[in-house]
Amino acid sequence: MTFGGAYAGRRVFVTGHTGFKGAWLSSWLLGLGADVTGYALDPPTEPNLFDALGLDERMHHIVADVRDCDRLTGEVAAAQPSLVFHLAAQPLVRLSYAEPRLTIETNVMGTVNLLDAVRACDSVAAVVVITSDKCYRNLETGRAYREEDAVGGRDPYSASKGCTELVTDAYRLSFFAGEGAAAVASVRAGNVIGGGDWAPDRIVPDCVRALTADETVVVRNPDAVRPWQHVLEPLAGYLRLGALMLDDGRAYQGPWNFGPADGDAARPVRWVVDRFLEEWGTGSWAPPLDSAGEPHEAHLLGLDSAKARERLAWAPVWDAATAVRHTAVWYREYAHAAAKAPDLVERQLQAYEEDARAAGLAWAVADENAARGRG
Repeated sequence: MTFGGAYAGRRVFVTGHTGFKGAWLSSWLLGLGADVTGYALDPPTEPNLFDALGLDERMHHIVADVRDCDRLTGEVAAAQPSLVFHLAAQPLVRLSYAEPRLTIETNVMGTVNLLDAVRACDSVAAVVVITSDKCYRNLETGRAYREEDAVGGRDPYSASKGCTELVTDAYRLSFFAGEGAAAVASVRAGNVIGGGDWAPDRIVPDCVRALTADETVVVRNPDAVRPWQHVLEPLAGYLRLGALMLDDGRAYQGPWNFGPADGDAARPVRWVVDRFLEEWGTGSWAPPLDSAGEPHEAHLLGLDSAKARERLAWAPVWDAATAVRHTAVWYREYAHAAAKAPDLVERQLQAYEEDARAAGLAWAVADENAARGRG
């Protein structure tokens, strides 16, 4: 049983379920037999994965803002979940320069509101707060960041994620330390790619928009280095962590990194674009004609996931090249109407789980004791 059967019949509350990662997570949870309630604004793009998967008909779908504390508290209480995944956020670095107040209110105060809602709901046993690899105070030394490294941020988005980590830790120590209180963890992933992301100013959606319009892909920062990974990699980590927290939450609290394998950790943007175009079968890219005035974005960023490998028995399944290949196949088949989104998501979920089982990962094996890291 995947994840030891921990999610079968379980009530799970997901904020940000209408976003790219939230839609993939919600779809996976539904396939695992969970009773899922989602709380988010309307999908942020058109098209979007949430609508393409028809998730509004498959789960409890609430359209509301995490900045609305009273509404969020009421909906958590009504759902009576055992586990909460908090993904709702303003997720774009460049937009954070244009909308710093929105970014900070959503990412920081939205988390405060969520944690206060959990404090008022006795059913919640565990909370997983999703932040970002950009929460770290990035000195661009080339060393991969560990969970104990300082958080911070130069741009409003990164700063908001660093603040979210501080808020989460303060609430964990101040309000969730007592007997019977919910266990609280935070998770930090790398740059995720995968089918169904149509956000602006992200390299894979930018590629897809240009290729389907028969245009040259414009690549703003071709030499920027990021820890690329398929969206299912961190989601498997979140689900593994959540399952273990439901069993023994106190042992798994605090921050966790879920990044690529050490030998596959950091690749420049141009590497991703070249391989995406190769898998697509056509197309070309070029830097912008005028890059003056572009807001600052970090050049180097990497994650050290040794803690998750050692304590959660989690590890990446697909290397970066495989992640790009699956992503390109998803978009190519969707764009050419060769397959619909639900079929594409289901096929890639099955392929990922099969590859995880072949690799002997604890969360993917059939034996329940092994799946919980005891075998």
